[in-house]
Amino acid sequence: MKLNSRVGLLPIACSRFKGMGKETPKLYEERIQSRLDAITMRTKQFSEVVNPGQVYTRDDVRQAMDLFFNEKVDCVFAFFLSWSEDFAWIRFLRDMYPIPVFYAHVIPEITYTNTEEEDAFIEYLSTGGLVGALEGSGSIARLKRPMLYAKSGSIDDIMHELEGFAKAAAVRTNLRNCNFGLLNSFNEVMWSTYVDPFAVFAEIGPEIRFIDVTRLEDAAQEVSDKRVENCIQKLLQKYESRPDVEMEHFRASMRCSLAMEDIARKEHISMMVLNDVAAPLYSRMGLRPGFYPTPENDGSIAAVPEGDLGVGLAVYIMKLLTQGHVNIIEPAYVNTDGSLMVVHAGPNDYTDEQGKTIIARDIRFARSKWKHAGAPFAWFVIPSGIKTIVHISQTKDGTFKLIATVAQAHEIEHTLASYTHGKLTFPSKKTSDVMTALLQEGVTQHYAVSPGNSINELRHLAALLHMEFHEI
Repeated sequence: MKLNSRVGLLPIACSRFKGMGKETPKLYEERIQSRLDAITMRTKQFSEVVNPGQVYTRDDVRQAMDLFFNEKVDCVFAFFLSWSEDFAWIRFLRDMYPIPVFYAHVIPEITYTNTEEEDAFIEYLSTGGLVGALEGSGSIARLKRPMLYAKSGSIDDIMHELEGFAKAAAVRTNLRNCNFGLLNSFNEVMWSTYVDPFAVFAEIGPEIRFIDVTRLEDAAQEVSDKRVENCIQKLLQKYESRPDVEMEHFRASMRCSLAMEDIARKEHISMMVLNDVAAPLYSRMGLRPGFYPTPENDGSIAAVPEGDLGVGLAVYIMKLLTQGHVNIIEPAYVNTDGSLMVVHAGPNDYTDEQGKTIIARDIRFARSKWKHAGAPFAWFVIPSGIKTIVHISQTKDGTFKLIATVAQAHEIEHTLASYTHGKLTFPSKKTSDVMTALLQEGVTQHYAVSPGNSINELRHLAALLHMEFHEI
């Protein structure tokens, strides 16, 4: 599940300045080219770059748009190299197909103190991009270009922001080309948690494939005993297993987990949303799969429980952005020290080597009537460090909203049986204030927990996907 951004450059130059400076060390176009080269080199540090070169005319901008389309760029980085006529820029704004646009004024280094000499005057003309950028902003407002972000700053400022924007744009591209699976559909236990599958496709991108639980049953029958045993042995070599784990149930759980991933591969599904609170799964399979990802999973398939497409989106997005391990949690309770315990049962990524994993019985279902009651799962403790917490749901008018905050995860031992769990605090915020903000916002119980601070990328992504964004 790799994320490689591709940025198209639109460096706008002035046709009436071209050729000026013949009596100076450098022509106008040579001066602006040196800045373009510096911008290109910096952008290549975090993205592939598609560069049509200096854009002067209507034909130049048409060729640039064709190039961007053919090269399938995720976004366009547009900037005025100097003041320029408006005709190329307005044609781009009007005719370019819908795509994220990062519009910036990169503040150049000024080396002259007065412009009485020809060389200084040409340099003045060559560094006048602010005038062009301001003029161009008026056209943005009048043509109402969607998915456009504007910023002025030093090259360091611009590159920092562009990197986050480009990642968000690449996530948008990925979402529009991927499939999610919804296994066993919905359940009346938690209606407010669910989002509209068609709106997910129309507004965000993934196409939803509905998978019946009987198909999981059929797929499990196709999983060979050899595959099951190989995967179990790999896990036993790596993780502690509690002595009360029954091998028959272990094999059934692994078989079901492998079957779920087999279906995903066959249907080209990147995120499997499993409704593991619905009775048909237990009546057919006798358990819920407890070992996502299996040792056969190369990271290309993700999974979340409880039929929640919203948290599936949150987990999938954060896996793309961070290229790390992402867990799904529910805030469970606030400790007396003000820390927050977070938990979740069901499939959860247990493979982060920074965390702690034990193969243990699912005590929560050990006394149930199902065939494989108490079947084992990977009992995981979320590792310490800075985390981004992400929630996605819909408002009353159907608009998607993305809510995010930054937390600190703390070192703890296995304590909450049958749940992936962790202990969080919120830098500079009281836990009660964070929970109050969530209650007042109107959310649901599911959140993705991912490594690092991704607030900047999420802010850009929400804008590109027309989501409401709320940082707590």
